[in-house]
Amino acid sequence: MGTLEKKTPEACCSKPLGIRFIERIKSSEVSFRTYQAIVIVVTFFAYASYHATRKTMSIVKSSLDPEASQLDSIMSFSHWPRNPFLTTTEENPSSGIFRKGWAPFDGSDGTSVLGEIDLAFLSVYSLGLFISGHLGDRLDLRVFLAVGMIGTGLFTLLFGFGYWLNIHSFYYFLIIQMFAGLFQSTGWPSVVAVVGNWFGKKKRGLIMGIWNAHTSVGNISGSLISSALLEYGWGWSFAVPGLLSVILGLVVFLLLPVSPESVGAKEGEDQPKPAKERTKEITEPFLEKKEVVKEQPVGFIEAWKIPGVAPYAICLFFAKLVAYTFLYWLPFYISHTAIDGQYLSNETAGNLSTMFDVGGVVGGILAGHISDRLNARAITAASFMYCAIPALFFYRSYGHESLYVNIALMFVTGVFVNGPYALITTAVSADLGTHTSLNGNSRALATVTAIIDGTGSVGAALGPLLTGYISTKSWNAVFTMLMGAALVAGLFLTRLVVAEVAAKIGIMREETNSSLRHPSIDNQV
Repeated sequence: MGTLEKKTPEACCSKPLGIRFIERIKSSEVSFRTYQAIVIVVTFFAYASYHATRKTMSIVKSSLDPEASQLDSIMSFSHWPRNPFLTTTEENPSSGIFRKGWAPFDGSDGTSVLGEIDLAFLSVYSLGLFISGHLGDRLDLRVFLAVGMIGTGLFTLLFGFGYWLNIHSFYYFLIIQMFAGLFQSTGWPSVVAVVGNWFGKKKRGLIMGIWNAHTSVGNISGSLISSALLEYGWGWSFAVPGLLSVILGLVVFLLLPVSPESVGAKEGEDQPKPAKERTKEITEPFLEKKEVVKEQPVGFIEAWKIPGVAPYAICLFFAKLVAYTFLYWLPFYISHTAIDGQYLSNETAGNLSTMFDVGGVVGGILAGHISDRLNARAITAASFMYCAIPALFFYRSYGHESLYVNIALMFVTGVFVNGPYALITTAVSADLGTHTSLNGNSRALATVTAIIDGTGSVGAALGPLLTGYISTKSWNAVFTMLMGAALVAGLFLTRLVVAEVAAKIGIMREETNSSLRHPSIDNQV
């Protein structure tokens, strides 16, 4: 993606087919702000579809895992509890009526087998992020993202086909999930790079904080779609989200503009130009040759050396460890924790856990807005991580007091856990991908984003795995681990926090000295 002074034929011809169609219908060019709106909307739904397909597995586990299936059948066939919203601790399976699971997940080790599937998916996803970031800065991001989404959709469909084709091979499902993880890794580096190309640093934190709600929207929509279709057979729970991912992948290919340079758009040129004037601009470059300056992609090692990349990457390792432990274990924890002396049903616990995602949306917007106002990403991220420690403590200690206390504390925990996670993976990654040390080279966005999120995803795989072992002994130990991870995440930003504080103090001193050197007219009088 080179920087051109004029719109070249190459730039105009690289416009997506959908954009060309819109311009032909309007008989005028698409404005810069319209391009920005298209980027926000298309990338929002694109990444929401990634999370919708990712969330499907956690919902379908209730049909694949025999233990979860048994619990579901108890809820279906047992007598109604005194409170239809809660299930008391006194109710035990007695009817003996259980639904059958699905081989190879219906054995005594069904839960661990599903855990191995999850671990394989997250491991390949983490590794794939580094590869995808490297490729994303060297390939057309529109095509790269579209291929990733279509591939994700197809492998999600293939997992669901195991239901209709009566497949019971563990290796079939394992390989399918590994390929799904690989294609899923194309998403985050691509969408952050595209959004970063279209939005400057001034309000990037707030814009990306709002935009980052796609994660929660994808999780919630994936849960609702998969749950609604589960009664028709678990294959449908994979098929529909997979098909939606393929359709949205085609939308990305047809509409997504990768950068202003790729479509010949310039900020400030918001008034659409007549078709005749646009035709003139297209033909002019043929008359005189202009040298096209192409930016060179930044290497993997060079990207690691960009100031701030390593501290933020390691911080995200621990931040994502906390966030993904909640993502994978929160419904289980809620259903196995007595709230006001009673236990929630599995379905209710799953629905209630979405309050953590709602808190995450608020946290992402709040962290982005604060970091924009203060112009201090590190201070904001570190402050949120430190605030997550007491939030986790209070949720564990007092979340069982009542349902409303649990909801309130879960919401607050979501704000402080997901706030820095959202900030680092969006605005911070975009900032570092366009760091001043790169001398204006924008072809490091995908690589930097992949390094930061890839390192974080290793923590995302490790957290749920450790929780599976530690929770069998004590949930107090799990929350101690999470609070320790939040503390370490904040500490890794200490050097950057000190640098930002020093810069703020320096600015304040300059302003004070300036006012002393140039007193106001009123003071002189």
